[in-house]
Amino acid sequence: MKKSLLVALFAACAFVSSANAEKLRFGTEATFAPFEFTDKESNIIGYDVDIIKAIAEVEGFEVEIVNLPFDSLVPSVLTSQIDGAIAAMTITPERAKQVAFSDPYYKSGISAVIRKDDVEKYVSLDDLATKRLCAQIGSTGSNVATKISGKVGNYNTVPEEFMELNAKGCEAVINDRPVNLYFLQQMKEDAFVEIKELYNGEDYGIVVNKKNQDLLNKINSGLAKIKENGKFKEIHVKWFKVEE
Repeated sequence: MKKSLLVALFAACAFVSSANAEKLRFGTEATFAPFEFTDKESNIIGYDVDIIKAIAEVEGFEVEIVNLPFDSLVPSVLTSQIDGAIAAMTITPERAKQVAFSDPYYKSGISAVIRKDDVEKYVSLDDLATKRLCAQIGSTGSNVATKISGKVGNYNTVPEEFMELNAKGCEAVINDRPVNLYFLQQMKEDAFVEIKELYNGEDYGIVVNKKNQDLLNKINSGLAKIKENGKFKEIHVKWFKVEE
């Protein structure tokens, strides 16, 4: 009898705790597979979504994922329209002047995808100098494309970049390498190939307002916990088929 009463009390406490859990809004840009994109039911899924949800679980808060244009994420954090952002966002000195970044959670690099027919023409990134390139507006891929060529067409989404490449409106798509690799894997035809040379290594971080040190501490604490308990590795294998 006493045991049943204790079980009931613990269950009630757990319910109250769950009901009172803080819900925080995190922005993302859901066309950047496999980090963030939508499934057939329009649910936002991906590597970043799983990471922030895992952090929230171990830190005791709930997460609402908000889909926003990439170039509006930092302004939305600054104006407190959202509590934070996780969108494969590279930690840069320029961005760090405006917002606070968590500890790095992913290391990437920039790569170029070209049409397979041009594989002998474009062997290295230097071969793309003076050529028109495709990139996503506001991304580090766009910054790199400008350094490589100076002739850059900026698009709102990654699929639009590949459509333009296919239509021969540009000579290469410049993106974070995991995104390019994911799109190559998803495409049924083998019309595109990656130039093997990478441009720099980049660290991704989760963005919060500089005034919200408490949330930054929770995110960094949660990152450490999921790396220790194996959840971080599990998520990485799920989306990239290899360990971190």
